[in-house]
Amino acid sequence: MTDFPAPLSGSAQDETLALRPKFDAAGLIAAIAQDVETGEVLMLAWMNAEALSRTLATGRATYWSRSRGEIWVKGDTSGHTQEVVEVRVDCDQDAVLLKIRQTGGACHTGRESCFYRVADGSSLTLAGDPEAG
Repeated sequence: MTDFPAPLSGSAQDETLALRPKFDAAGLIAAIAQDVETGEVLMLAWMNAEALSRTLATGRATYWSRSRGEIWVKGDTSGHTQEVVEVRVDCDQDAVLLKIRQTGGACHTGRESCFYRVADGSSLTLAGDPEAG
């Protein structure tokens, strides 16, 4: 596992080329998965330092499950894998963007994207159907 350097303190703009992810108090960082071809945002998950290190080392999207309290590699149980093409880190290094090639649905519901609920005022509609299993 990679030990990441501590982030710089203060509010000055940090244009460093060093990877210094800012994990929250729980040791997590938000990870957004985006389809590299279409640009569609497919899901948001969480990574700890180990998950981020594994993702960078293997090219397979690896996350931290807050509900199960363990590392999980996307697709190990579902077969719906995420091949990581590029990893980007935002300006504050407190979020990562994974540009991926998705095989199967990204959402645990079987849908292509986790963002299938469309808000219209105070109600929701559903966009897209779950993929046939």
